[in-house]
Amino acid sequence: MILSKIKIFPCKLNGTISVPPSKSAAHRAIICASLAKGKSVIEPVEQSDDIKATIECMTALGADISVDGKTLTVDGTNTFKASSSVLNCRESGSTLRFLVPVAAAGSVSAEFVGRGRLPQRPIGIYLDCLPQKGVRCISSGGLPLKISGRLKSGTYKIPGNISSQFITGLLLSLPLLDGDSEIILTSPAQSVGYINMTLDIMKKFGVNVETAPDGWKIKGGQSYAAGNFAVEGDWSQAAFFMTAAAIDGKITIDNLNLESRQGDRECMDIYSKFGADIAVNKDGSITISHGELHGIEINALNIPDMVPALAVTAAFAKGTTVIKGAARLRLKESDRLAAMCDGLSRLGADIKETDDGLIINGADFLHGGMVNGYNDHRVVMSLAAASAGCNGEIIISDMESINKSYPSYFEDFEMLGGKTDVIMG
Repeated sequence: MILSKIKIFPCKLNGTISVPPSKSAAHRAIICASLAKGKSVIEPVEQSDDIKATIECMTALGADISVDGKTLTVDGTNTFKASSSVLNCRESGSTLRFLVPVAAAGSVSAEFVGRGRLPQRPIGIYLDCLPQKGVRCISSGGLPLKISGRLKSGTYKIPGNISSQFITGLLLSLPLLDGDSEIILTSPAQSVGYINMTLDIMKKFGVNVETAPDGWKIKGGQSYAAGNFAVEGDWSQAAFFMTAAAIDGKITIDNLNLESRQGDRECMDIYSKFGADIAVNKDGSITISHGELHGIEINALNIPDMVPALAVTAAFAKGTTVIKGAARLRLKESDRLAAMCDGLSRLGADIKETDDGLIINGADFLHGGMVNGYNDHRVVMSLAAASAGCNGEIIISDMESINKSYPSYFEDFEMLGGKTDVIMG
């Protein structure tokens, strides 16, 4: 597939917007509802490529899922009735890592496939621990992955410095087993907010997990209960507009949960530390506007998805910004540290890579230019936000990569005053 380029003209974004519903919460809710006997309603749900992957995989496992606009009706009565399935995870790491142990808990002989960089992304922790618990795994280290056998309960000792998606996969699946289990972390957990989100959503669907000092204790023989679930706004998608406003603009976002378990909620504090003006309004919305930006130090260990947007903000912040703790970004849809360093450099920024982050010396403005989107949704959307501080046009390749998480991004961008022109082919 040949992806289009998009030209972004220098512009200032102003106005009010509702960001898409949380992709992270929607993944988890769809899986929990698909494991429940009976009908659940989940809304609103953005029909991004990643969410479509989870819907298609749960349907392949037997769930009945109907889509009406942004409303999903899910009936899990027949989930796991099929003895074998091919599960196409597209490019969704969440779908893959959540569903490997879930399928194994249902005794499904499954083949997991994907595209883009997903076949090369790490799944080694499962290749290490699942065979010890009754699951045969056939893989050359990535996808395709074939599994067979039923997952067994017991003690799972895993390092905490892996993606929280692996921990979520085990948390979702272990309650379904006959015996009790525990997950013991051999090192501190990362992205704890997303693990807590998993536990909260599981609880809303009737499954409880006990938090222990070094992990979690999971009682077996539990059943997910059908119910309705409202998906909150996505903080990680809000960050692109917060960046544009912090550079030069004023944007109100009206559907974010200030008490959210999303780890990326931390971005509100980070933009404030940069010097952006942030106000919480009486109706619960937040308004972010331009302020005197200055360089800061950011530990991105628990918020790796924020780094592309924060790197763009740093490019306009007086002084030096140091971003560290982001080594996992090299294993995403692109090597995001290299991609952002390349893109911002081409726009005129003073930026360099480190092993686990970026060092950025801010400037008053950038000059624009032609940049590579690396077929990575977060890279494309972040570089588009840089137009708020450029005195020339930006041309970004791989525009359609936004469909992975935020298909309507450029529509919303234009609604706020952005100016774009799609260059086909």
